This record gives sequence, structure tokens and C-alpha cells, in this order.
Amino acid sequence: MTISVLGAGAFGTALAIALARESRDVRLWGRNADSLAEMVRTRINLKLPDATLPDGLSIQPDLAVAAQSPTLLVAVPMQTVSGLLDNIDASLNGQRVVACCKGIDLTTGTGPSQLIARQKPDAVPAVLTGPSFASDIAQGLPTALTLACADEALGEQLQNELACSVLRIYRSKDVIGAELGGALKNVVAVACGIVIGAQLGVSARAALMTRGFAEMQRVAERMGANPTTLVGLSGLGDLALTCCSDQSRNYRFGMALGAGTEFDKTTTVEGVATAKAMADIAQKEGLDLPICTTVNAICEGHITVPEALNQLLSRPLKEE
Repeated sequence: MTISVLGAGAFGTALAIALARESRDVRLWGRNADSLAEMVRTRINLKLPDATLPDGLSIQPDLAVAAQSPTLLVAVPMQTVSGLLDNIDASLNGQRVVACCKGIDLTTGTGPSQLIARQKPDAVPAVLTGPSFASDIAQGLPTALTLACADEALGEQLQNELACSVLRIYRSKDVIGAELGGALKNVVAVACGIVIGAQLGVSARAALMTRGFAEMQRVAERMGANPTTLVGLSGLGDLALTCCSDQSRNYRFGMALGAGTEFDKTTTVEGVATAKAMADIAQKEGLDLPICTTVNAICEGHITVPEALNQLLSRPLKEE
């Protein structure tokens, strides 16, 4: 069975490499034709220079051809998912479309599964998420992920199709909870990066991670998910990884904010858009989300890091 990975960035390429190494028939599509041609010539993606593309991995520059596979893994930045779906002419009737991106669409305020259901109603949406760095997967290091699909039987099929020796896949039916965990942990990672960049210490980071996790669970409950889903890989697991490693783009971006240094503007930082989306949702829904709203205010330049710290520390004392 053919699997197409839509998105030839580091993470999409890493997934394609891991699956192709285990004799899956994998197609990799990307938006940059020059980069794809270079991958065909060298069998290397410069975003993962230490990993060679396996023989079973074919580069497919034609989106229409790539979209014909029974299973599509969508691994493009969250804010480009809607445009990608629009560019797929086919209805994707019965095809499994697995979102491998993390975030909330700024236009609709929804996660990737709802975008897929809205724009391609004949497709079957699922989410693959959890603590994972592309470089680890590409190097063949063991990684555990959550595969969330509302249809339990289909979820089991996808679990078996995508699991391999370096990818251990756990199954869940809580799609909303799984994608919220993957989205919101990026906001907390930005916040934790700010704390370390501002030299506030690892104790402060631990406190922020803990309160951030509580905030994530509140959002999940309000949005119809099961808060306990976030105790798993898609929430707590991903939070632990992203908030403590400078391999995380969100964490590095936060460190730059906290230290007052420049950050590469070409790097995708999903937590920035997610913070903005959650700040809007908090206002509309009357949700108390101090970390999300504070990160958004800092990113938009409305307050400084010292002002944000004073605001958070002056909040009323309460029971945990």
C-alpha cells in the first residue's frame, strides 16, 4: 500500500525515511521544485543532512499524483494546511488523511482534523502527534507517537500501517484532545524558552510547565476533549520534550525573546500563531488562559518580558 507524505520539510522527510526503510512504498511531495530535484540527485534533504533517502522512497513533484495514495500524511506547517487542501483537486473519497502538523488555524480557530473534514468531507481524518524530533526519527532512534482517529477500526488499521521498528504508535479516539495537546504545548514551550532566555532559572521553568499543563487541560475540557488524553504522549510527553530542548524551534524562539536577541524569521514557530488563536478563543469563551494570552501579548509587542512576569506573579493566590 502506498503512503504519500505531503510536505518535504524535516519532519515529513523523517517520517518518509522511517517508513521507507521498512519496505513501505512511500512518496514524498514538497512545494519547492528545486529542493525536490536536489533530493532526487543527491538522495539527501539538506534539512536532514545526515540521513540518506532509502531506495523505497520516491520523490513526487506532482501533487495530484501524490494525492492518489490511499494514505496521506500531511506534514506542512499548520497555517498552510488549508491552502494545500484547496490545491488538491480530488475529493479524496475514502482516503485516510493523517495530520502530522501541530497548531490551530488562525482563520477558522480549528485544528487540522476539522479543516480536513470541512474541506475534504469525503476523506477520513486522523492525527499523528507526540514527542518527536525529526532528527531522531531520521537517525532511526526510537520514538513513540499517538495516532488519534474517531473510527476505532480505521485507527487500528492506520496504527498497523504506520508503526515500524523506530515508531511505536499508540491509538486514541480523542482526536480533538490529541491535536490540542500538540498545539498548546508549543505555546508553553515558547513561555519556557522566555524564562530561560531571561535567566529566570529552571525552577521557574518547571513551575511554568506545570501550570501550562493545567491550562492545556482546561482548554481540552472546554473544547469537548477528554482532559486525561493530555496526560499521554500527545500532551505531557510532547510538553516535556519541547520545553526542555533547544532542538525545539518554539523553545529557541522563546529563548531569543527572553534574551532580547534576534531569531531567524524564516523559521516556522507554530506556537506564535497558536498563542494568538488561543487568546482570541479565551476572549470569546471567557476562558482564563494566562500563559497563552501572555505569550501572545509578548509576541505582538504589547508588553515586555519583565511586565509579563510582574503580571503573572501578581495574580491572586489560589488552591492548586
